[in-house]
Amino acid sequence: MSESIAVISEEIVDEFDMFEDWMDKYDYIISLGKELPLIDEEYKVDDNLIKGCQSRVWLHAEFKDGTVQFTADSDAIITKGIIALMIRALSGQKPEDIINADLTFVDQIGLKEHLSPTRANGLVSMIKQMKFYALAFQSKTA
Repeated sequence: MSESIAVISEEIVDEFDMFEDWMDKYDYIISLGKELPLIDEEYKVDDNLIKGCQSRVWLHAEFKDGTVQFTADSDAIITKGIIALMIRALSGQKPEDIINADLTFVDQIGLKEHLSPTRANGLVSMIKQMKFYALAFQSKTA
């Protein structure tokens, strides 16, 4: 059984608290992106691009064993790290947990305020798309 979104969020906040400045945090975000398991090439299609992101971000979702499994990729290194963070928090969770997740860690680590406006909008689009997938899977099982 995977950890809850709240527990994962606390871990992320703790990890970001270890860094004193945002250059180190950016480096950490980039390293998370490098560790992101690659999305299958077959899913890197226009239909899986997240709209509203300046960079190209492909997001694929599957419903397995009652949970939503996300995979993603991006052509920009920081964006790839950001989607890696979101996948860590939301992948493997039940649809209703994803839909109801408040994702306060995004504000707690200061991510939104340290991103350019276009990246911040992209982050909002990522979260919306992940919740949209969860909603779609939930409605199929209801």
